Amino acid sequence: MGHSNLTGPPDFILLGLTRLPELQLPLFGIFLSIYTVTVVGNLGMIILTKLDARLHTPMYFFIRHLAIIDLGNSTVICPKMLVNFVVDHNTISYYAYALQMAFFIMFIVSELSILSAMAYDRYVAICHPLLYGAIMSQTRCQALVGIPYLYSSFQALLFPIKYFTSTFCGSNIISHFYCDVVPLSPLICSQAQETELLTMLFSAFNLISSLLIVLLSYVLILSAICRMKSAKGRRKAFSTCASHLTVVVVFYGTLLFMYVQPKSANSLETNKLASVFYTLVIPMLNPLIYSFRNKENRYLTLMERQNLTVPTNFILSAVSSLPELQLPLAWIFLIIYMITVTGNLGMIILTKLDSHLLTPVYFFIRHLAYIDLGDATAIYPKMLVNFVMGQNTVSYLVCAAQMTFCYVHHYMITVTGNLGMIILTKLDSHLLTPMYFFIRHLAYIDLGDATAIYPKMLVNFVMGQNTVSYLVCAAQMTFFVTFIISELFVLSAMAYDRYVAICNPLLYNVIMSQTRCHVLLGIPYLYSSFVALLITIKTFTSTFCSSQVSHFYCDDVPLSLMLCSNGREVALMINLFAGFNVTSSFLVVLLSYLMILLALCRMHSAEGRKKAFSTCASHLTVVVVFYGTLFFMYVQPKSAQSSDLDKLSSVFYTLMIPMLNPVIYSFRNKEVKSAFYRIFRNKFKVCI
Repeated sequence: MGHSNLTGPPDFILLGLTRLPELQLPLFGIFLSIYTVTVVGNLGMIILTKLDARLHTPMYFFIRHLAIIDLGNSTVICPKMLVNFVVDHNTISYYAYALQMAFFIMFIVSELSILSAMAYDRYVAICHPLLYGAIMSQTRCQALVGIPYLYSSFQALLFPIKYFTSTFCGSNIISHFYCDVVPLSPLICSQAQETELLTMLFSAFNLISSLLIVLLSYVLILSAICRMKSAKGRRKAFSTCASHLTVVVVFYGTLLFMYVQPKSANSLETNKLASVFYTLVIPMLNPLIYSFRNKENRYLTLMERQNLTVPTNFILSAVSSLPELQLPLAWIFLIIYMITVTGNLGMIILTKLDSHLLTPVYFFIRHLAYIDLGDATAIYPKMLVNFVMGQNTVSYLVCAAQMTFCYVHHYMITVTGNLGMIILTKLDSHLLTPMYFFIRHLAYIDLGDATAIYPKMLVNFVMGQNTVSYLVCAAQMTFFVTFIISELFVLSAMAYDRYVAICNPLLYNVIMSQTRCHVLLGIPYLYSSFVALLITIKTFTSTFCSSQVSHFYCDDVPLSLMLCSNGREVALMINLFAGFNVTSSFLVVLLSYLMILLALCRMHSAEGRKKAFSTCASHLTVVVVFYGTLFFMYVQPKSAQSSDLDKLSSVFYTLMIPMLNPVIYSFRNKEVKSAFYRIFRNKFKVCI
């Protein structure tokens, strides 16, 4: 871009924390770990303070919103930062920069205001304990949270509009790892002084005003504590502030360090490190501080024995209850487990020791072996013990741990596989073709489908309460219907793409133009959103006779069976749409493959037929698995067991298929494996 004026929206280059190649992989691992702990910690805090009735107090109301802000702040910055460690060109588009900057400003200003509101809450609790319930009413708490959100949203809109309506000149290089206001200022030609002055004024006002409220609150608290005659009372009063005071000292200490340090050649690098601390490390520390320094969070859980009846043991019905089959089954499963352990351990050792196998493909195969070994070890040993001992009991905690481990690791495989496929097909220039464009959107859909179901399912396992609110159930059903219909039509669009590639290879680029590809995806997305909203609105504006859903997620069919009013009408609508969606998409797939089969039969070269078929192999595998599961659900005879079979089928096409799809498209596809090798060879030479 050089030093000329920028007439169009530029792409910015984020220099990141460091440009040293040997540090990219270690930093990737460190920040991935930090982000994982942040997400788990803050989500746990949100869920705990929402579900436990004893934590429905003003203090935990503010803690919950602090966790939401910390989670949002990290999510705005960390994923893009992790991608930048992987890619060679750390570019970010004009609009993406503005969007990230807006969300960052909103969350950081909100955090300042929430911390000052929490200080005021502690002041009222200690200085006016008898009036605490009256002063910190629900209305006032919501106002103390709502006003900061509105004020921060105003600033989040003001600064991006002010900056991005100015003229940029000079370099497009941003010496930072995220889209902040300050590093962008030197790039502005017009209204530079005005914009910088506005930034400084708002920053100073936000920091000083919130800090003054915190300081004033704690001065009054300290004064009240000093007037207390009881040492126990002083200790109890101070303990209620300890967590918040720790968070305040860490957060404001970091911000003040950034502003008061002398400006020098090294101050920019120091600012980056300080920014890492208050944007990524502090959101990770906050839930830990509020957990480990707070007795209520440690001991007030949803499964305290004095309040909830928790079963100490479960009885597993096992594979078979026939005594004569126990010993043969024990031997069969022991052999299977020994083969699993030997095979996966052998694969781990082989891919670790043989220098010829130190490639990205075998790196992923090794970790798949780790996961398979862990999965088998979580289930088989207990199963074998049950065969031998004749007592199929398992403790509550062991059962919860076993179940959670299995589903968490399946979800992590799904997320990793689909995110990897999205990043790979986006970054590698060899995969910027229509086929991989559709594969990328299939990965988006699979990731969305799994995320709409898995997290709530995992929470149910951990919390022991399988309740879901009316609105959450409606939202889950909407997203599920949107994703499942989108997947049907994306698979049919992919079948059409393969038909064009094989039957009209010379016209492939003309027919499968960028516009047509976008249309083939845009229409299914719009149609699926329309159907999802229509069915959800129709279902949830009707009257329910029961509140018990005979399913593990909010699906339209089991919900329609619970309706008192409009039950038949809703069921008919669901069946009509389901029939049309499955039949029409399947006909497109079937017709495409019939044409492909005819084209293959007309080919004289065996090598040509083999090559043409190999381009369809991955898609054909996915289609057979997906439609096979759906047809099994519809054609099976209805009986007492059909509901359980439907649940098992639902597990397969909502949870297992999203995990399998990226695996199928990776291991059955030379282009994807080559792309893996190119990306990791160029970026992570240290790993290889």
